[in-house]
Amino acid sequence: MNHTGTQTITTDRLILRRFTLADAESVRRNWAGDEQVQNDYGEPAYETPKAARELLERYINAYEKSEIYRWGIFLKNENDNCIGQAAFFIVDSKNEFCEIEYCIGRDYQNKGYTTEAVKAIKAYGFDTVGFNRIQVSCRHVNIPSKRVIEKCGFTYEGTLRRFFNHLGEFHDRLYYSMLSDEWVDQREITYYNSLPFEFDDFIELPELHDGTIYLVCTEKRPAMPEKKWVPGYHFAICKGGEKAGYIDLRIGYTDGLYYGGHIGYGIDENHRGNGYAVRACRLLKPVAKAHKMTKLLITNNITNTASQRVCEKLRARFVRIVRLPEWHDLYKNGARFANIFEWSME
Repeated sequence: MNHTGTQTITTDRLILRRFTLADAESVRRNWAGDEQVQNDYGEPAYETPKAARELLERYINAYEKSEIYRWGIFLKNENDNCIGQAAFFIVDSKNEFCEIEYCIGRDYQNKGYTTEAVKAIKAYGFDTVGFNRIQVSCRHVNIPSKRVIEKCGFTYEGTLRRFFNHLGEFHDRLYYSMLSDEWVDQREITYYNSLPFEFDDFIELPELHDGTIYLVCTEKRPAMPEKKWVPGYHFAICKGGEKAGYIDLRIGYTDGLYYGGHIGYGIDENHRGNGYAVRACRLLKPVAKAHKMTKLLITNNITNTASQRVCEKLRARFVRIVRLPEWHDLYKNGARFANIFEWSME
């Protein structure tokens, strides 16, 4: 790990930086002096200028330690007006994890600022500090905070029942986390989802044959947004007049396709060992190119060595092994990990 202390972070709309004593008045006015905001945050209100200043003095003195991470949240065009704060309020160097906390002034809620700030410090925690795990929690009744956590991509882990005494009433506490490899997933998904493609309608397919096998399109499957399915082509792989297997091509880039891949295939048992899967994949290239796709992802179970060999023969680049998320169909069907290969259409 690389403890750097609280360094300035800039996002699209925000500047996250260390507090200074000059921030005391806006801190008190916007959030620290607001009893409702502080109640939700789990802290007392700092209603007087003196109390706000003493709060910031504690924060500022703590910056001497490199493992202290606490940011004031400022709008880019108002760098002297603190609208909230975010921090790693638990830092465990031995076990390489931290826990995030945050609050935002009432006038600045429901504008996406908290989500933007939490995403920024999460990235800082993984990329700069090198945490293995980042966790975050909220009371079960704090629905806005729960939405922030979910928008930031954290995975729900469990509930500590009646764990937190809030103003004399016991509340459940919901815990969420993200692991460093899941963070890598998120960055890669963002990259692939940014790649170009075109889909106005299914294309008129060219003849797809290579002298040994040919593909026959048996179905053009429209997108099903309610299931998060993209449009796709389903082909029979044929040898002579006999069906030897099938192959699918899915169009677009989504979170689900990162784990499930753009191509799915199966070769009938009596036709295996002839390289038909590799040939069929190559025949799909003009279809993918017609939809302006530049890279196709092919994924397979980590125990499926035959499928891995297909990817190697296609000279697809091995990206890495990923942990499948619980929401994915592959996970629901029993798989827990998958290989990801990237196949360039160039």
